[in-house]
Amino acid sequence: MRKILVLFAHPKYEHSEVNQILLNAISHLENVEIRDLYELYPDFNVSIQAEQEALFQADLIIWHHPIYWYSCPPLLKQWIDIVLEFGWAYGPGGIYLKNKMIMNTITTGGSDHAYSAEGRNQHPIEDFLLPFEQTAKLCLLQYLAPFQVSGTHKITKEQLSQKGKEYYELILHLRDAPSIHRPFRPKHLNS
Repeated sequence: MRKILVLFAHPKYEHSEVNQILLNAISHLENVEIRDLYELYPDFNVSIQAEQEALFQADLIIWHHPIYWYSCPPLLKQWIDIVLEFGWAYGPGGIYLKNKMIMNTITTGGSDHAYSAEGRNQHPIEDFLLPFEQTAKLCLLQYLAPFQVSGTHKITKEQLSQKGKEYYELILHLRDAPSIHRPFRPKHLNS
């Protein structure tokens, strides 16, 4: 059974029904730790040692966040900047994350169509995740395909319930499967 570390970053979590459903779906699972970064570090004073210890214990890491201005919320960006240190996560001696798996769980107000070449954002969501993929490669992590909930402003209760079930099943699979084959393959390259 793999240990999964969910690094959750949402500055307005109390207003996000979607993220509440997703986290509630997995919060009771054994070997799944959820770290709410905005709850832990409201002053942005991230404990590098505590975060590195949590990473070291994990087999699979999930950056769980909404898409904010085509990226992640600022606290998660700061977390990446200071926790993934040179000599620890990458560079000479930076082997402490080697061969662990990582992925994004993201929510977007925009629809799937909005995140397409023809849509308002003129790029697929995978293009906006490229910095995360590249960070994973630098840190010798295996980057897995993201889990996404799109169109959060218009999602129905039934769709939201289904997404919660899908997330629960995905986390169980990632935790318990003998091997994981969920490579990152941009949709627009598969067609």
